Amino acid sequence: MKTILVTGATAGFGAAFARRFVKDGHRVIATGRRVERLQELAQELGPAALPLALDMTDAKAVDGFVASLPEGWRQIDVLINNAGLALGLGPAWESDLSDWDRMIATNVSGLVHLTRAVLPQMVARNDGLIINLGSVAGDYPYPGGHVYGATKAFVLQFSLNLRADLAGLNVRVTNIEPGMVTGSEFSKVRFAGDESKAEAVYAGTKSLTPEDIAETAGWLVGLPPHVNINRIEMMPTCQASGPFTVKRG
Repeated sequence: MKTILVTGATAGFGAAFARRFVKDGHRVIATGRRVERLQELAQELGPAALPLALDMTDAKAVDGFVASLPEGWRQIDVLINNAGLALGLGPAWESDLSDWDRMIATNVSGLVHLTRAVLPQMVARNDGLIINLGSVAGDYPYPGGHVYGATKAFVLQFSLNLRADLAGLNVRVTNIEPGMVTGSEFSKVRFAGDESKAEAVYAGTKSLTPEDIAETAGWLVGLPPHVNINRIEMMPTCQASGPFTVKRG
């Protein structure tokens, strides 16, 4: 049985991770900002789930999070850096700087601070797994992707550089890079709660689901400790990387 810390566990990927890992016999520390959602998840999953409030943009709270855990929960075997968001899809020159700041604070700063808080104990034990949630947006640019795509490109490079530091140790790091995924709040958040715009993104498609991503993470957790998967790029069969954009006329 492993103790697995999942950020952003209030919905979507995070909730699917928590359910999958408890089903597999592990314990889950489920974190997020919406405490009532976490409590509902913990009621569903029972004593194997520990719900705790954590705002990834609060650097002080993130830095002290591991030390604040209850006795018996402080050894983190697997860290799932799942919390993240995209805001807006307009051109860069029309974007709200506060949206950019929030994406950087959550997707980059929060992720690196929590990684730094957990990593020393993994190195000391010579055992552990960090799964970062990147995105195909970190590989393939698209109009309106500007800062969101840049944050996910950072997550990819950070993941690979962590492994460079960890070479020779059984502390593994994987960047999962999903494409289109329905059943999460990603597009709803991006479009400020506009359900019609969010649903239009996935109209006529059979996209990936949060459970597909959780299945992949479950496989990673079960691999032998000497096996590191550097990155996994995932897309539904209805999606592929597109051609270059060419403006004519």
